[in-house]
Amino acid sequence: MAAKQKILIVDDDENIAELISLYLIKECFDTEIVHDGEAALEAFATYDPNLILLDLMLPGIDGYQVCREIRSKSNVPIIMLSAKGETFDKVLGLELGADDYIMKPFDSKELVARVKAVLRRFSPSREDKNASGIKCVEYEGLTVNLSNYAVINNGHPVDMPPKELELLYFLASQPNQVFTREQLLDNIWGYEYIGDTRTVDVHVKRLREKIRESDKWSLSTVWGIGYKFEVRS
Repeated sequence: MAAKQKILIVDDDENIAELISLYLIKECFDTEIVHDGEAALEAFATYDPNLILLDLMLPGIDGYQVCREIRSKSNVPIIMLSAKGETFDKVLGLELGADDYIMKPFDSKELVARVKAVLRRFSPSREDKNASGIKCVEYEGLTVNLSNYAVINNGHPVDMPPKELELLYFLASQPNQVFTREQLLDNIWGYEYIGDTRTVDVHVKRLREKIRESDKWSLSTVWGIGYKFEVRS
């Protein structure tokens, strides 16, 4: 019998935290609840969660700082929870390395669906791997392996959250094809993202900061349209 996947819930509202826990337990997840940022960092180390649901407005260390500290040492998926709906807050959360962002109040079915979707992307099933084979693209100085979620750039491994890697693989596996931001949202996120198309821009920006391009390839902006993985002969 497979072990239950563990979800760390970080929210200073005890009622909301308990409600989220009930939803997830019903879906056969194991959960642990903490109510502040310091406890979140401690629980991250001891509980070893498969995914973190992280409220932004926490006493002491806020959710942004918790995300920043966890991202400095781990690529565990993080979904931010917040009553804030400003684009700035969403973009900041994504720039810090969050994999998704859900606004309160949220629908329980949507929350569970988002959790499952992020976990599927982070840990592809054995069945998916066997059916699809090894999903890997290679260029000069760059290897992107979607089967084991690994990126090698100029001989060095590059740590990146699941969405960044999936976006890079999607573009690199279809060289010189131009995709609009809307197409990328649909293909990578799989649903209409609650933010706007700046979500794609943020992820592309982070990719460019992490990988060194070659004179043979680059992650190019097609002004007024979107992006492409440009390969030059």
